[in-house]
Amino acid sequence: MKRKCAWIIVCGLLVGLLLCGCRKLQELDRAATTPAPIVVEREEAGADEAKEAGEDGIEPESGDGNLISDEADGSALDKAAPEEADAGSIRTPVQVKGIYISAYVAGTTELLDNVIAGMDRTEANALVIDLKDDYGRVVCEMDSPLVTELGSVKTYIGDMEGLMRKLDEHDIYAIARIPAFRDAWLGEVRPDWCVQQADGSVFRDRDGNAWVNPYRREAWDYLLEIATEAKKLGFDEVQFDYVRFCTERGMQDCVFAEEDTQGRSRTDIILEFMEYAYEILRAQGLFVSADVFGAIINNDRNANNIGQIYGEMAKHLDYISPMIYPSHYADGNYGIDHPDLHPYETIRAALEDSCRELYAAGLDGSSVAAVRPWLQDFTASWLDSHISYGAAEVRTQIQAVYDSGYDEWLLWDASCHYSWDGLLTPEAAGEESAAVAASREALPETVWVSEDMPAETSMEAEASESGEAEAQTEPSADLSLEGKVETANGEE
Repeated sequence: MKRKCAWIIVCGLLVGLLLCGCRKLQELDRAATTPAPIVVEREEAGADEAKEAGEDGIEPESGDGNLISDEADGSALDKAAPEEADAGSIRTPVQVKGIYISAYVAGTTELLDNVIAGMDRTEANALVIDLKDDYGRVVCEMDSPLVTELGSVKTYIGDMEGLMRKLDEHDIYAIARIPAFRDAWLGEVRPDWCVQQADGSVFRDRDGNAWVNPYRREAWDYLLEIATEAKKLGFDEVQFDYVRFCTERGMQDCVFAEEDTQGRSRTDIILEFMEYAYEILRAQGLFVSADVFGAIINNDRNANNIGQIYGEMAKHLDYISPMIYPSHYADGNYGIDHPDLHPYETIRAALEDSCRELYAAGLDGSSVAAVRPWLQDFTASWLDSHISYGAAEVRTQIQAVYDSGYDEWLLWDASCHYSWDGLLTPEAAGEESAAVAASREALPETVWVSEDMPAETSMEAEASESGEAEAQTEPSADLSLEGKVETANGEE
């Protein structure tokens, strides 16, 4: 009888450990999510009506560094002591070759050490780490009155100080990823800050996530308070994701109060937030970057729908990261039959558009952000026409970045399993950088704007000269139609 009881206890413990392990895997899947994949569609006859139908549809420092402003049009920067702003404004740029890891991976010693081992033997030198996850939870304890008040913390990283020390020991540049306006947690604790429907209920996307109303300044200050804590924790840069409006069809039923909008469009308010955040965080010594849809590059329809104008946002950032995953472009974009099958050509085409757009925005290039695109290191198995992505596909995308005149890149895989064999050793990467620099020196200067016509017509001229007829190659996504959004293995 005693032996039987002992076996029952042992079996119970084994079952408990198994269930615990499964729960941890579920946590990993939930914590590691991708910037929402939007498939970029070509312009088609009759698409305008569908688009129109769906188009409408975080710091006054109080003694301890809290930056919330009570003035509607005031800047939290005005509240900071001048000597603090001056001391914190010293920034040393790093040429980033980075990868994304979830907070779960960052907070799990064995998983983190495996990632660092891969970085030590390759050219990768930067980590993008969730500081606030895609569900609105802050992933570590921090000295933030608003975070405490809202109960936002869900601890994935129990020893942030130890993590940052380890990254410093391995000379790894640390970027804090902060999803901005998609926030399921605020939908529960501050529904008044969130996008609401006509009946006063909180709007939720198909996955049940609330979206913050970008017109609410309280939400800005919440994001800026988290970003300020990122600096104190030891991050070198903050990267805002979901800096946009939701694109799903239900948005046409949402209402925005006139006292909030004050006549400002979606693009107006996103730019205003970006400018506000950039001035404050730059003064603190942080670099500031943002993720944007590849679909908005040189495409006003998409820009107005989600609130992102590529060239204008780039004026209020140090780095802009277009998500130009080949799998997210529909068949026929850029004249490519199945973009996922042609990673080099797709990246080159998207970044050529980037060059044009940023030249038009900054002319001499000195007044716009550096481009640091997100590249694909996952297999889009949900597509009918796809290939397995591994070392060769990663390397050809990186080469496309260099051939487009850019030097920095980031790799995304929601499961955080990277194709290390697609990356060079530090020594080989140094030799490659020298060769790339030498080859660029030999090239004639590229001028995107025609000298014999007004600037306002230059973009049309470029398209005509390069043979890019709008109806054939201009990406024009129906971002509001649910049927055009693909979900990839838990990547939302």
